[in-house]
Amino acid sequence: MTASILPLAPELWPFAFAVAMLAGFVKGAVGFALPLVMISGLTVFLEPKLALAGLILPAVLANLAQALRGGWAETRAAIAEFWRLIAAVAVMVFVTAQLVTAMPDRVFFLAVGVPVLAMSAIQLFGVAFVVRGPRAVWDVGLGLISGAIGGVSGVWGPPLVLYLLALKVPRARHMAVQGVVYVSGGVLLLLGHLNSGVLNRETLPLSIALVLPAGLGIALGLRLGDRLNPERLRRMTLVVLVLAGLNLIRRGLTG
Repeated sequence: MTASILPLAPELWPFAFAVAMLAGFVKGAVGFALPLVMISGLTVFLEPKLALAGLILPAVLANLAQALRGGWAETRAAIAEFWRLIAAVAVMVFVTAQLVTAMPDRVFFLAVGVPVLAMSAIQLFGVAFVVRGPRAVWDVGLGLISGAIGGVSGVWGPPLVLYLLALKVPRARHMAVQGVVYVSGGVLLLLGHLNSGVLNRETLPLSIALVLPAGLGIALGLRLGDRLNPERLRRMTLVVLVLAGLNLIRRGLTG
């Protein structure tokens, strides 16, 4: 880990702010992908663990804001129905976060690139899943998988979305479940990486600095979202993320 990132090399700050603002814009316009865009973009010019540290606070605060927009009654109902899923994600995020500092950069690139590629491609090509068997088993299993990915990469939303779509969960409940999982997982990600050392007094300033551009991007995305074609923007974002995932995998394989 870099000994000090405050100030970041002057030529890197504009790129970091641009990535955070773009990620926020996509989040505001289409409702997802802030961590995906940030981890994919920041790792182009920052070492991977520093990139992960940078996205933590913007992601946590963005997800908290999203959750607060929903009604409390729907949130309580979502917790009552999906508590196993919520708990499994949160616990696994914290546990796997502890592994990051022991990972060589090449392993980290693969650990991030493979999920980014897989989750983006699945959404891009509209792959649908059918859930058969006990819901409790699926809730725990899917939660553990999502949390394992999230603790390492900061991204655990796409598997959750695919699962809720497979269950045909009504939109209001769907959004409430996402909000609770994102907030609880985000808090455990924050605590996990404070404990792992990824987020520390050297890296925390970067994460704090990226909150504002991410927030501005979200506000802009919310404002302009209705004027854009959200489906076209979603697909364009996924294409870029597929390419970013391939690049991360390339870096993991070639060093």
